[in-house]
Amino acid sequence: MTIDQARAQAGLPAPPWHKPRSRRPAKEPLTADRIVAAAIEILDRDGLDAVTTRRVAEALGTGSASLYAHVASRDELIELMVDRIAAGVQVPAPDPARWQDQLRVYAHHAQQVWASHADIARASLATIPTGPERLRIVESLLAILRAAGFSDRVAAWSVDRLQIYIDADVFEGSLYAARIKQGLDVQEHMESVRDYFRGLPADRFPLISTLADTIMSGGEQRFEFGLDLLLAGLAALR
Repeated sequence: MTIDQARAQAGLPAPPWHKPRSRRPAKEPLTADRIVAAAIEILDRDGLDAVTTRRVAEALGTGSASLYAHVASRDELIELMVDRIAAGVQVPAPDPARWQDQLRVYAHHAQQVWASHADIARASLATIPTGPERLRIVESLLAILRAAGFSDRVAAWSVDRLQIYIDADVFEGSLYAARIKQGLDVQEHMESVRDYFRGLPADRFPLISTLADTIMSGGEQRFEFGLDLLLAGLAALR
C-alpha cells in the first residue's frame, strides 16, 4: 500500500505540497499472439530479414528475453508467422467434377494472400507445413485430388509441387518489390533486357534475339500459363 492509499483509507486529505504520482497504464500481457502480430507488422513494412527478436521486443516495449517465454526462437516465430498468414487462405470443398477449377481458384487466392505479406513466401519455401493452418490447406488440397480419382502418390506430390510454384512466383515478385523500393523502374528495366536480347549476336542466339518480344511479354498472365501447364500435366496422369 502506498502512502497516498494509506492516507485515503484513514480519511485524511493529501498534504497541499504533495505532488500526486503519475501512474503508468498497465501493460497489456505479452502473449504469443501479440508477438506474432508484431512480427508480421515488421515483415510487411521492412521484409523478412528485419524480423528479429530484438525488433519485435522493441515494438512490444519489452526485452528479447521476455519473448522466449512464449516463442522458443526466431525460427519458431517465423513458422508461427507463416501459419498465421496461411489462416487467410481458403480451399474449396471437394467437387470431383470441378477439381481443375478448384485448384485454379485456390492457387490464385493463395498467391494473393502470400503476395500481400512481403517476402513471407521465402519462409514458406524453407519450411515444411506443421502448423494447424498450413496442415488444413494440405489436407483440403489432398481431399480435392483424391476425390477426383488421383492416386496417393500423385495427390501428395502434386500438392507439394503446386505450393512450390505459388511460393516461387510470389518470392520472385517480392524480390522485384524490394528493388522497386530501392529505386528500380521495372518498365525501364524490362525494356532494357528486351533490347539486350534483341542485340545478341544472331548467328549464336538466333531464337533469343528474334523472340525477344515474346520472351519478355506476358506479365501476370504467366502465372495463369504456369497453372495451365501444371493442371494439364495432372489431367494426363488422372
